[in-house]
Amino acid sequence: MSAPPFLAERLPALGFALLAAFLIATAVRTHTDTTIAIIIASVLMFACCWASATHLLGTRPALQFVLIAVSFGWFAEQMGSTHGWFFGHYTYTDVLGPRFVGVPIVIPMMWFSLAYAGYVISNLIVWQSPVDGAPGLGNAAMLSFLAAMIVTAFDLGADPYLVYTLKAWIMAKTDGAWFGETVQGFFGWVFVAFVIIFGFRMSVRKMALQPLSPFLRRHALVPLCIYASGMVFQMILGNPVEIRSIAPFAMGIPLLCALAGFQRWSAPAKANA
Repeated sequence: MSAPPFLAERLPALGFALLAAFLIATAVRTHTDTTIAIIIASVLMFACCWASATHLLGTRPALQFVLIAVSFGWFAEQMGSTHGWFFGHYTYTDVLGPRFVGVPIVIPMMWFSLAYAGYVISNLIVWQSPVDGAPGLGNAAMLSFLAAMIVTAFDLGADPYLVYTLKAWIMAKTDGAWFGETVQGFFGWVFVAFVIIFGFRMSVRKMALQPLSPFLRRHALVPLCIYASGMVFQMILGNPVEIRSIAPFAMGIPLLCALAGFQRWSAPAKANA
């Protein structure tokens, strides 16, 4: 017997709430304050992005985005940590908390949050709207690649900090060309982010997305604020210190372009003279 419609619509949110409670409870019992803070921040970021996507895209498309990002993000990280695919060989430590088959549970959640931020930012840059509807195949590929580069701009500062300050994972090769990081890892970030975002765009090509309204502007600002907070964090606490100068250019340029697009989208229509 299937669940009642009212309950079925809320099962994903209920499942996520239980998962969040489990992660936080486990971290409090068995991990350090740093791990607890990372898990809480990741859970909140994931929840905020899912809620924003639900308002901007609709319930079903938002859930599809979550499932694509979480499943492929987990697969990429599992293959990376066990076989060296995409990012090079590395091994996770206990810093990021509980794992599912070797991958910290918060990592696939982060993949969704960042992919969603890249999706919205790229749309605002190109279309002056947080949602692009159903563009042609060529436009979908181009926008997905742009979004993947925006996601990877975040990783330029995040990876060195997570490896050398937090020691969240250990790279097999420690003398890479990017502050000790391998350049291969950034190709991996672009590829994985592209697959997630392009896969989502293909999954909704024949689906009518929720009509947009400027009244939804606060929900469109959520991914921008999350991306901006990552930039500010890297500017203040980035390690190596050179990251603090790189972040405002690598992340600030697409963010400012997206804010310009946001202003055009959310501005009230002027009456004809």
